[in-house]
Amino acid sequence: MGELVLSIRDLRVTFDTPLGPLEAVRGVDIDVHEGEMMGVVGESGSGKSVTFLAAMGLLPHRAKVTGSVTLNGQEMIGASNKVLRNMRGGLMSMIFQDPLSALNPVHRIGDQIVEMLKAHQPKMSDKDAANRAVELLDIVGIPQAAERAHQYPHEFSGGMRQRVVIAIAIANNPKVLIADEPTTALDVTVQAQILEVIERVQKYFGTAVVLITHDLGVIARVADRVNVMYAGRNVEKGGVDALFDHPSHPYTRGLLASLPHEGVERLTPIIGFPPNMLTPPPGCGFAPRCSHATDACLVSLPPLRAFGDLETACIRAEELVMKAGLS
Repeated sequence: MGELVLSIRDLRVTFDTPLGPLEAVRGVDIDVHEGEMMGVVGESGSGKSVTFLAAMGLLPHRAKVTGSVTLNGQEMIGASNKVLRNMRGGLMSMIFQDPLSALNPVHRIGDQIVEMLKAHQPKMSDKDAANRAVELLDIVGIPQAAERAHQYPHEFSGGMRQRVVIAIAIANNPKVLIADEPTTALDVTVQAQILEVIERVQKYFGTAVVLITHDLGVIARVADRVNVMYAGRNVEKGGVDALFDHPSHPYTRGLLASLPHEGVERLTPIIGFPPNMLTPPPGCGFAPRCSHATDACLVSLPPLRAFGDLETACIRAEELVMKAGLS
């Protein structure tokens, strides 16, 4: 792996709500290296997006964030607004889920890219910035880029708007690009095209990409390493091949078993529901839904521990994998 560019340590995020504090992220550790595609997967409410919104300092004031997030050696948690503004869009950028709401409807596409360029490169001339905007639109695969730069977001399709958001995110050659559910609400063909654009950007600029998704099929296709999250915590992490070949956490195995694949007529769903994070469980968050859970699983949080070429937060991981191998 390349140089470590983003390091998240013991990240915790708590929201103040009318019903009391809600623990959305509970001690997450993630490392992202130069030039890699890091997948972060988990069902809705697992804390995926909140983790990286916290890392970028984009959460509302009612969110209490503790821990450490270092980007290129610079601490982000507790940094001043000036430091965060320089880092966001410069060293780290995000592709948001909904491109229509991420774009300003009353400004031309080209002007919005120019705004990002001039914010971090104030000495760049207007002409150079306009030319660079067209070049970026061409890089992300928008045809007739020079003409389309003068159009407004409503004149673009959903897939084309997502390409524009990617162009804005990569405008200043960031070291880390966070793609938050970049294929949500797009049809399958357009999803594949957007993923190809992100892969092309990664190779073209050598950018580290964090791909946040609930789609394990996407992870299998493009990721180098994977972090599986559940109830605000890492439950399993490691190389994508190892995780798909021999997952050791029951939640990961449940996710894989629920995927459609050849030779299986009926899918195996994960029973039950995620825990209420207003009252997080004292033990393993997955225990109430796990057919392998014992009383010990309900008592205390299992730490991540090395298990072969994976790290798993399950006290029965070794036993369950051995049983699976014998069956």
